[in-house]
Amino acid sequence: MTSVLLVDDDALMRAGLRMILEQTDDMTVVGEAETADDGIQMALRQRPDVVLMDIRMPGKSGIEATGEITANPDPPKVIILTTFELDEYVFSALRNGASGFLLKRTPPEDLLAGVRAVAGGDALLSPSVTRRLIEEFAAAPTPAAADPRIADLTEREREVLVHIAMGLNNQELGEQLFIAENTVKTHVKRILVKLGARDRVQAVVMAYEAGLVDSGR
Repeated sequence: MTSVLLVDDDALMRAGLRMILEQTDDMTVVGEAETADDGIQMALRQRPDVVLMDIRMPGKSGIEATGEITANPDPPKVIILTTFELDEYVFSALRNGASGFLLKRTPPEDLLAGVRAVAGGDALLSPSVTRRLIEEFAAAPTPAAADPRIADLTEREREVLVHIAMGLNNQELGEQLFIAENTVKTHVKRILVKLGARDRVQAVVMAYEAGLVDSGR
């Protein structure tokens, strides 16, 4: 059973999300918060598997709340809820520890699939957001200083990381590199361990910062 915390100042939105989530047999809503501060406290108290976090709320933003939640040991996965796919705050949210994002107009079946994916350790990034991340770093004069842990990756692991950063899932990655999906999963696990990354999204951000992916790829 995947436990979910809802953080959104719109009561109607929370009610809709709760109805969708609790119609399934494998999810339960353990709490609702209408402010970021309440969401932080409830996340610490309830210890949900996943937090669905609105970005724009009165007072503290969802981005700030995400950073505070994910700074704790063994934090829940945070999915950002946004109205627009190219929301100017999406990138900041990812850097603050979010595991992905969902549009508020996402169909119910995609919402459920997204929550399950993130709860299982996968990233939740659409190709358009991946492209935007690439453009963000391509516009910078020079890449940020590469994390020294990148150097610990083998050539194959770096190749896998680049493909993850380009938005490919395990199946697509296996087809691109002509390796079995189980082998891909093994590589991904080793990459996360070597980088000390919480999940694929954090590894992706590290790849961008290291300059492993640029606008020409």
